[in-house]
Amino acid sequence: MSIDVAWAGINFMDVMARRGDPGYAPAWPYVPGLEVAGTVRETGAGVGGLVAGQRVVAFTPGGGLAEVAIAPAALTVPVPAEIPLPTAAGTPMVFTSALLLLTDAARFTPGESVLVHSAGGGVGGALAQLVPALGGGTLIGTVGRPDKVDATRRSGYDVVLPRGDQLAEAVRAAVGGNGVDVVLDPMGTSLLDVDLAITSPGGRIVIFGNAGGGRPAPLPAAGRLIGGNVAIGGFSITSLSRSAPERVAAGLRRVLDLVGAGRLDVALTRVGSLADVPAVHQLLADGRGNGKYVVRVADVD
Repeated sequence: MSIDVAWAGINFMDVMARRGDPGYAPAWPYVPGLEVAGTVRETGAGVGGLVAGQRVVAFTPGGGLAEVAIAPAALTVPVPAEIPLPTAAGTPMVFTSALLLLTDAARFTPGESVLVHSAGGGVGGALAQLVPALGGGTLIGTVGRPDKVDATRRSGYDVVLPRGDQLAEAVRAAVGGNGVDVVLDPMGTSLLDVDLAITSPGGRIVIFGNAGGGRPAPLPAAGRLIGGNVAIGGFSITSLSRSAPERVAAGLRRVLDLVGAGRLDVALTRVGSLADVPAVHQLLADGRGNGKYVVRVADVD
């Protein structure tokens, strides 16, 4: 189906596609953009429940940073009347990813402690709200730059630590010498030794990106995981959108319900036009971005 785009989300995955990281741009030339909000322009044959002119939010397989985008009907969800389109545009990649990371990949249960690497980014900010909303306990974040500590703590983290040589020790000190139940890591395998050192028996590590770039290292030997009673899993919202779109769409609907009920606050930085997107991509590439960015494509809210 086609969508007249009003607002589109900007994501670090756009940066990874632009710089040529394997698996992020299916073919060249490639137009970035993985989430849009706007109105249905036209539906394909056999599409039910969606009509031209309807306000919707959708995952796109690329091409979302454009005036008209193509999206699978299975990944397109109506936007409730009380939710503005820019808010809706900020929910698929960040909030739906964060929700499914917790509920599907990490098998999170209420009261567990959660550590999030790159906590100052969009997914980190979403997790800061979702973990307590779903009954979580201690929430710890790590950031790559010391100047991000205060802002990340204000977003809802109990403890925020700059990454460095003594990170494992600092995390254990923050939780009274114990480990954490869940580690959510978008850095590929570069921090995996730290993750293993801080995860408590029965804990789960979920790798959901490769923000550091380069080729991921091999996973630890089975004996180390068995002996530590630790599980390592992976999560990709893009892959899940292809293999199980119904689960992704259900997650997006749940997020919109939480937003509509006032239980989630989608804090946004609004970007004025598509011409301003490259500068935001550079901010994200340099590690200087904060929170979630959406760009105005048409003069519609």
